[in-house]
Amino acid sequence: MESIGQLAAGIAHEINTPVQYIGDNTSFVLDAVRDMEGIVRACLELQSSAENQEHRERSIGDLIERIQAADLEYLFEEIPKALREALDGVKRVANIVLAMKEFAHPGGTAKQAVDLNRAVQNAVTVARNEWKYVADVELNLDASAPKVTCFPDDMNQVILNLIVNAAHAIAEKVGPDPRGRGTITIATRLCGDWFELRVADTGTGIPEAIRSRIFDPFFTTKPVGKGTGQGLAIVHAVVVQKHGGTIHVESEVGRGSEFIVRIPCRDTGGESTADAP
Repeated sequence: MESIGQLAAGIAHEINTPVQYIGDNTSFVLDAVRDMEGIVRACLELQSSAENQEHRERSIGDLIERIQAADLEYLFEEIPKALREALDGVKRVANIVLAMKEFAHPGGTAKQAVDLNRAVQNAVTVARNEWKYVADVELNLDASAPKVTCFPDDMNQVILNLIVNAAHAIAEKVGPDPRGRGTITIATRLCGDWFELRVADTGTGIPEAIRSRIFDPFFTTKPVGKGTGQGLAIVHAVVVQKHGGTIHVESEVGRGSEFIVRIPCRDTGGESTADAP
C-alpha cells in the first residue's frame, strides 16, 4: 500500500505541474484580453466622437494612454506563447490520464494479446516522478514486435517494478547532487518465438555475493522502511511462474545493471521454458 501511495502521489505531482502552467497562462491571457478590451472600447468611443472635436481629442488621449499601458508589442509576442504552453499542458495531462487508464485497466483473469511496447511507454509515463530527478530514459522499442499473449495487469507490474528499481539504483548512486544523472535504457525485440524486454540502468550495480538472492521474497538491501523486498520477487513470479518465461540480470558494481526478461509470444500455459534463447 505504501508503494501504491507513493506512486499515486507522484502521478498527482506530474498532473499538478502542467495544470499550474495552464492556470498561470490562462490568467495572463485573461488579463491581456481585458487590456485589449479597453483599447477596443476606446476606439469605439473615438469613432462615436468624430463630430465633437473636444470629445475626440479626449478619446484620442485615452486611446493612446491605454495602448501604452497595455504594451501591445509585448502582448502580441507573449499571448501566442502562453496559449501554446497552455495547450502543451493540456496535452501533457491528457497523455498522463490516458497512460493511467491503459495501465490500470482491469485485464481480467484471462490472457490477452497485448502491445508490450505501448505498455512500456505507459509505465514510463506513470513512473516519471520516480526517475525524472535522477535519470534520463532512453527507449529502443522494436516496432515490428507483435502483440504478446499475456496477463496485461501482471506485465504492467513487471515493467513498472523494473523501471522503479532502476530509478532507485541510480538515485542511490548519484545521491542528492542535481548535476548527477544516470540513464535508464529500455529496449524490446523479438527473438524467434520470444519477446525480450531489457531494462538497463547506470546505478550502483549488484554485488555478486547477493546476486542470486535478489528475486527472493522480502530480500532487500535498503534500510528498514525504505523497501519491502517484494518488487523483484513479483517480477520473477509473474515472468517465470505465470508466463513460462525467463529473467536474469547482468551487473557490475559501480557501473549498473541490466535485467533481461523473455516471455513466449504465444500462450504456453505458463509451464517452465528453460530453452529460452
